[in-house]
Amino acid sequence: MDNFNFYSPTEFVFGKDRESECGEYVKKYGGSKVLIHYGGGSAERSGLLGRVRESLNKSGISFIELGGVKPNPRDTLVYKGIDLCRSEGVDFILAVGGGSSIDSAKAIAAGVPYDGDFWDFYSGKSIEKALPIGVVLTIAAAGSEGSGDSVITKEDGMLKRGAGSDVLRSKFSILNPALTQTLPAYQTACGATDIMAHVFERYFTNTTEVEITDRLCEAVLITMVKETPRVIADPDNYDARANIMWAGMVAHNGLVGVGRSQDWNSHGIEHELSALYDCAHGAGLAVIMPSWMEFVYKHNVMRFCQMATRVFGCQMNFENPEATALEGIRRFRSFLHSIGMPINFAELGANEEDIPALVEKFGIGRRRTGGFVALSADDITEIYKIAAKASL
Repeated sequence: MDNFNFYSPTEFVFGKDRESECGEYVKKYGGSKVLIHYGGGSAERSGLLGRVRESLNKSGISFIELGGVKPNPRDTLVYKGIDLCRSEGVDFILAVGGGSSIDSAKAIAAGVPYDGDFWDFYSGKSIEKALPIGVVLTIAAAGSEGSGDSVITKEDGMLKRGAGSDVLRSKFSILNPALTQTLPAYQTACGATDIMAHVFERYFTNTTEVEITDRLCEAVLITMVKETPRVIADPDNYDARANIMWAGMVAHNGLVGVGRSQDWNSHGIEHELSALYDCAHGAGLAVIMPSWMEFVYKHNVMRFCQMATRVFGCQMNFENPEATALEGIRRFRSFLHSIGMPINFAELGANEEDIPALVEKFGIGRRRTGGFVALSADDITEIYKIAAKASL
């Protein structure tokens, strides 16, 4: 196990109706003028924004609002949010929604105290200061409610890039699983896929002797394999929703990745798909992650055998370990298909002829293609080709 620091200062407020307490937590963490940042009309129609406003009013906290966050959040709204916060003297940002709203809020929070262009942070510059952030979560997926990470799409060139800093970790995150019960099955499945991908990016490591985090990773993955079909079949199953919501946070707050090297190439490769086609991030990961596995599994066959036996219940073939590894990958792809996820380019709405452009964009502004296996442009091309033609 490698040396590590683990820092996770967010206060998690979990359970039914806890959004009615958001004003108390904004006050607790020093907010006096709040930007409520959210996506579409569902937060308004459901009454959630009304409950948030009521709670802020009850705590004597003034607020302004900025809606309109899209999936794969755009830099144009971030610039608007930065200007609004500066002109209105905002000192706290409250994200209401899923990963897109939270990521956009983080970008605004970093941009307000910064003299330059906030995109500098998404081009490699370190973030040293940001406005404090709170979260009312409505989708279990990105894990941004517990992480210091943010991903934004630059509309000029449609570049999707990430930034991260501990100063972007939310002061509090309110997690009410009941808020996810109205999600369409497709969105639920996309979120579940993203959660599993966050774990797999950490699970496939070159660090040895990491049994404790291996087992934590496997616990989250097994939970997702069990609970996701339950909520697809019964969207109002609060207990299954609760397990998934907490799994999403655990998958991405850093806990399951301590002491080990990580990969993250699947996320980078997928980002180009969702930037170009504006597809759901989880759906893109469902196409890319098993394809990446098929390309790299020979690098450490036994790690893939461990996944296959511990997570997907495969029998170990000691005479032919590769068969076990491939069966585990097949079962993963089959599971994704069973919950309604696409498994190839055609089902995602992507075009194989765009692969050269995807590979070229992948290389713009990126510093690394290392991780579990270092990938060249030719390797990334092959992964896209596998993804284009994948089948069960």
